[in-house]
Amino acid sequence: MRTLSMVILLAFLLTLCYEAGNIHCSAVSHGNRTDMLALLEFKGATNDPTGALRSWDRRVHYCNWTGVACSQENPWRVGGLFLGGESLSGEITPSLGNLTYLQVLNLSSNGFSGQLPSLNQLHELLILDLSSNSFHGIIPDSITNCSNLKAMDLSRNMLEGPIPTKIGSLYNLLDIDLSRNNLTGVIPPTISNATQLLVINLRDNQLGGIIPAELGRLSNIRYLIFGGNRLSGPIPPSIFNLTSLTVLDGYLNMLEMALPLDIGDTLPNLKSLTLGGSMLNGHIPASLGNATKLRVMDLSQNSLVGEIPTFGKLQSLNKLNLEYNKLESGDAQSWESLYGLTNCSSLSLLSLDNNQLQGDIPVSVGKLSAELTSLQLNGNNLSGTVPLSLRNLSSLINLNLSENSLTGTIEGWLGSLTKLQSLDLHGNNFVGSIPPSFGNLTGLTFLFLAKNEFEGPIPPILGKLSQLSRLDLSYNNLQGDIPPEISELKQLIELYLSSSRLSGTIPDNLGQCQGLITIQMDHNNLTGGIPTSFGNLLSLNTLNLSNNNLSGTIPVVLSDLQLLSKLDLSSNRLQGAIPRNGVFEHTAAVSLDGNWELCGGATDFHVPSCPDASLRTGRHYTFIRVLIPIIGFLSLALLTWFIIHEKIPQAPFPLLPSLGEKFPRVSYWDLARATGNFSEINLIGEGSYSSVYKGKLKQVKREVAVKVLDLEIPGAEGSFALECKALRGLRHRNIVPLITECSAIDNKGNAFRALIYAFMPNGNLDTWLHHPGNQAAGRHLGLAQRISIATNIANALDYLHNDSGKPIAHCDLKPSNILLDIHMNACLGDFGIARFYVDSKLRTVGDSNSITANGTLGYMAPEYAESGHASTCGDVYSFGIVLLEMLTGKRPTDDMFRNELTIVRFVETNFPDHTLNFLDSRLINECNGAVDQVAAGTENQLIFQSLFSLLRVALLCTCRSPTERLNMREVATQMRKINKVNTGGRVPSSTSFKRLVSWASQRS
Repeated sequence: MRTLSMVILLAFLLTLCYEAGNIHCSAVSHGNRTDMLALLEFKGATNDPTGALRSWDRRVHYCNWTGVACSQENPWRVGGLFLGGESLSGEITPSLGNLTYLQVLNLSSNGFSGQLPSLNQLHELLILDLSSNSFHGIIPDSITNCSNLKAMDLSRNMLEGPIPTKIGSLYNLLDIDLSRNNLTGVIPPTISNATQLLVINLRDNQLGGIIPAELGRLSNIRYLIFGGNRLSGPIPPSIFNLTSLTVLDGYLNMLEMALPLDIGDTLPNLKSLTLGGSMLNGHIPASLGNATKLRVMDLSQNSLVGEIPTFGKLQSLNKLNLEYNKLESGDAQSWESLYGLTNCSSLSLLSLDNNQLQGDIPVSVGKLSAELTSLQLNGNNLSGTVPLSLRNLSSLINLNLSENSLTGTIEGWLGSLTKLQSLDLHGNNFVGSIPPSFGNLTGLTFLFLAKNEFEGPIPPILGKLSQLSRLDLSYNNLQGDIPPEISELKQLIELYLSSSRLSGTIPDNLGQCQGLITIQMDHNNLTGGIPTSFGNLLSLNTLNLSNNNLSGTIPVVLSDLQLLSKLDLSSNRLQGAIPRNGVFEHTAAVSLDGNWELCGGATDFHVPSCPDASLRTGRHYTFIRVLIPIIGFLSLALLTWFIIHEKIPQAPFPLLPSLGEKFPRVSYWDLARATGNFSEINLIGEGSYSSVYKGKLKQVKREVAVKVLDLEIPGAEGSFALECKALRGLRHRNIVPLITECSAIDNKGNAFRALIYAFMPNGNLDTWLHHPGNQAAGRHLGLAQRISIATNIANALDYLHNDSGKPIAHCDLKPSNILLDIHMNACLGDFGIARFYVDSKLRTVGDSNSITANGTLGYMAPEYAESGHASTCGDVYSFGIVLLEMLTGKRPTDDMFRNELTIVRFVETNFPDHTLNFLDSRLINECNGAVDQVAAGTENQLIFQSLFSLLRVALLCTCRSPTERLNMREVATQMRKINKVNTGGRVPSSTSFKRLVSWASQRS
């Protein structure tokens, strides 16, 4: 869709003309010296690693040089330069402007950089193609001097600034493509002065403002593409009267409109309608069923409601994507007809997932196109059994029925779908055994059957699925051993068998699956030892064998796995020495609780030292006989001292706001004992008003974090009161649990204030992102973990803003205030400067009732500096900054962010086409793995889709104006969708992310 066929035809005819002229260009003595020198100067400034310009030699006439075409109409003058895709690089010399008879300039798909070349003398230029290079800077106004220009393609560069307002003076222009740059500003209404325009492609820039109504004057327009920008407001009604329009693409904007009811009648030639993620509302117009030329309809990720109209007349329809809306299935007859789609013989993709469809899947699903390759009905309220007619869809490659309430067996329809590559049935109520007909699905790459009621053994036939890379059978009622045939899955990357009632031993030959990254077999009845063959799994990142009956020692080979970052062997019967190297050096990444016979290892494992075999038994007994009386005497003395001391009356001190009787009461001395008298050894953090200690509190019999306020610092008392008030009524899984508080007198007679929280063994997010000097760099977060953590915090803020009674603004969101529990779930902490609102109305900057805010430099919303007033909008901004920090690995206060450059501006400038250039280096390996899959034709765009969506949310959170930001409810909803997609396995191809995949493939 980059150019129209007539523009291509024009270039082809011109090329023929130039080649005919070359027949007469055989003598070096003929020609124009100006043109030759201009070409040689261009060659001299160009890097040519493949020798594409090798023939550019003075001994050969330049009309015979590679890529040079001379004009027959103007003999010996260069009329065309065709050097696309030749791996050339460098900056373009101004000498090209001397080729005054040049009509075609094609330097596309190279590595040229710098400013766009000056072309103001090329009055004869008809076609300009500089796409897919690295040009930066603005588009100069001088380009409008090329007054005969018919096609201009500057796409896939790094151009910035506004589109020149004089662009409309190119009255002969037929095709303009400025897509995939960093252009800002608005779409100039003057572009409508180029009345012959057939194609306008402005996709994937940072254009804002409204869509100019003047575009409705372009009566010849066929392609109108402005998706992936920041445009707001509705599409002007005049555009819906452009009867010649064949492609209307406005995805990922903020249109906030309902589609006109007569859109299918006023745009009779429409072939592609892509408005996904554009904040559409209302119903899908029934008139779209009259647009009989439609091939692609993508209205996904909007807020469309009501029933899906009948599309039986759209016999050319190839792709229908209505996912992530609020669409409903109507009466039985309407759902049974499947919206007339059985007449669409070319349909290859049907995506209705994550809507509100209900009832049985209609039998007529089997009458859909024989060419259907992707069917997605997941995330609805579907029930009943899957109709046997589904087996007629023999071309299916991707089938997703997950997260419904479907039941019955899968045997009757499964075996006929022999082309399946991805099958996702998780989160239903399917019963029966896993059928042997899976052996027919030899092309399966992804198989997700988790969270059903499958029973019986895992069939050995699964070992024949040689292409399988992800297998999830967890949370079922499976019995028996893990078949050794699983080890034949050489392509396996992820294996999930959690909570499946499996028994027997772990196959020793599983170590042959050397590509495994994740193994989760927790909560089963597995016995025997951990196979030493796991030492062959050099790519292993996560291993969870907890809650089984495993015995024996921990294989030392696990310490040699350099990429292993999460190991859970808790609640087994393991014994012997804990290894000391590799992952075992990072105790926060290893869980060994419940293995009572382990010894040695790092001190943080809290297990006894391993016995020295050289000591004699008699010596042990002698030592014990001497030691027991001494310990007994000391214990009695200490007990007496504590009893006497506790009876000493303490000076009364009024408790600052009490947390209530349901919280356990603790004294200063309780906390002193719990923390080793507030020893520096137990100091785990320091803040503006406080120090935090790790301890073990006898009242709750668990590890706690004791936050002690430094009352000598002004504001500390108020911070304590605010935090007590904020947390008294809060109950959310992603807010650090407050156990109790202490307002007392210390051992010196001074006032003492402390808050006691549940201890978070994995520390805070800041230490995971930036690795302090005392931590090994091997401890890092994968993309999935970062998405999960960000989703946890979005949920916490959504709760504070909308569901906690009176809205609360946290006011100090930053990575150091995001704590991680043993399972790496994120909890929001430090409410020392939180602010309440007087009423439930959301307040923004300038509200008279807004409350003064503080915060941390770099994370504070810009309006705080201007007005000092807190708002929930400020928390949204801070969340966006934290999300950018999680993805880039850079703090907003990094030295590189100076003058006008901020972390927001930095990401905006490089997003989306150069996303991999600013990612945290620890995520690059994951992205490179995805690039390899793309190069191999697997087309798994999960990582790219997740990154794109996360960055879009972050940038929408960090708009300078509070009114332009999303609210926290919207942010949390988007984050949950991203997390759901990311944990759901393979996703279908989406045009929103193909540019990232394409760019990454070229980069590799």
